[in-house]
Amino acid sequence: MNQISQRLDLRQSQNLVMTPQLQQAIKLLQLSNLELAEFIESEIAQNPLLEKKEPESGDQSETPDTSTDGREEGSSDDMQSEFDSAWDGETEPQADKTKPDFDPGSANAEIGAGGSRSFDTLDDAFENSLARPETLREHLINQVHTAFDDPRDRLISAMIVDMIDEAGYVRMNIDELVQKLSAPPERVETILAVMKTFDPSGIFARDLKECLSLQLEDQGKCDAPMRILLDHLNLLADHNHGELARRCGVNETYLQDMISDIKSLNPKPAAHFEHSVVQTIVPDVLMKRLPKNLGGGWRVELNSDTLPRVLINNEYYTEVAQVTKDKQAREYITTQMNSANWLIKALDQRAQTILKVAGEIVEQQDAFFNYGIEFLKPLILKDIAQVIDMHESTVSRVTSNKYIGTPRGIFELKYFFSTALVSEDGTVTSAESVKVRIRTLIDSETVDTILSDDDIVDILKKEGIDLARRTVAKYREGMHIPSSVQRRKQKKNIS
Repeated sequence: MNQISQRLDLRQSQNLVMTPQLQQAIKLLQLSNLELAEFIESEIAQNPLLEKKEPESGDQSETPDTSTDGREEGSSDDMQSEFDSAWDGETEPQADKTKPDFDPGSANAEIGAGGSRSFDTLDDAFENSLARPETLREHLINQVHTAFDDPRDRLISAMIVDMIDEAGYVRMNIDELVQKLSAPPERVETILAVMKTFDPSGIFARDLKECLSLQLEDQGKCDAPMRILLDHLNLLADHNHGELARRCGVNETYLQDMISDIKSLNPKPAAHFEHSVVQTIVPDVLMKRLPKNLGGGWRVELNSDTLPRVLINNEYYTEVAQVTKDKQAREYITTQMNSANWLIKALDQRAQTILKVAGEIVEQQDAFFNYGIEFLKPLILKDIAQVIDMHESTVSRVTSNKYIGTPRGIFELKYFFSTALVSEDGTVTSAESVKVRIRTLIDSETVDTILSDDDIVDILKKEGIDLARRTVAKYREGMHIPSSVQRRKQKKNIS
């Protein structure tokens, strides 16, 4: 019989402990340059020893860069054993080349006690002011005050204005509106019917059919054949004009006029009032072609315009450390100093790692940058990780949400990783380049030369690319290209 007993054993084991600092370094690696700038701003607000140095006039701070081989010389540091064996080398601190957001001076400074003799320098001069564009809500509320006199009707209509989506639709039915507004159904229906006559035409519709119908009624073109056409928009989308003409009871010529009227309408009435600024992608890495006298090839560097330059205020630390006698205060300032040092080191390592990964990607995909998408090389994370001696997870973090500016445009770093398609003769082709080839074949079609998926398979096989028909169909559907039957109908209707 086994006896239950307690005993004390001593065992040795190896565990990976994710310290807060290591977690922070991994977090920094995943951030884009814009996200990193926000993170640094928050750190500066919390740590009194950190400060962001603005570039001085004519300051040309160097940015870490690499050639196409992605390899840089440098010495290893204390983070190497903790973070990644490949995170070696010292990186120059990043310079912030962004200019101040405002002028600390003012044109009003030139105005004396008696005022200025000229209005040319006034910041708020009438000529210097720009008209603010009217928002959709303001445009609709102005019409509400004109259309309704009853304060309760105005309140209900204002609430309905706040319910429209980005396209200008009110997706709720009457019952849902009545429940949400807590108003009598008849009153809501009457108010909504009036609001559907507002400008822009088609606003407050529940769906596309009603939106088009409202615009056609406003133009006096919503006759019986047009209403039938609106009931069969699916046939119009499929370019089945023969069946559509039969159901509308019109000939082909009249149907084409009806379709032209439909195409002249705006399916998103609210789009005209959309004034939000689209945030363009800012590349984290830039690549430039080197001149022949420098050996040619590519130069890869970080986009220093988006990288703030973070410094440690050692003078402030020394001053505070000398006068501070309280133990808790001394511990606080020491902790902040260690945190600041770690942040600077982590930022340097982040910059070096991004350059290594981006440099190797550029070298691997040299044919793509020189000749185009059809020469995109199949690539996986492991291929890059092995060359630069890093873990695949590190490469994955670096390439996530990072963009590179190239002579061919701005691409996400993950774009250059694609599946390899191996043909019978051993030829390796990138899946992305095959997709482009499929699109090129389809774009060159005519009415008499529409290619089926089987035809595309045969053409690609002659070019040394062996694909199954279902794979071609999957790629075609992924690019939102209709089937050969639908494309034939579209070509015939266009011609």
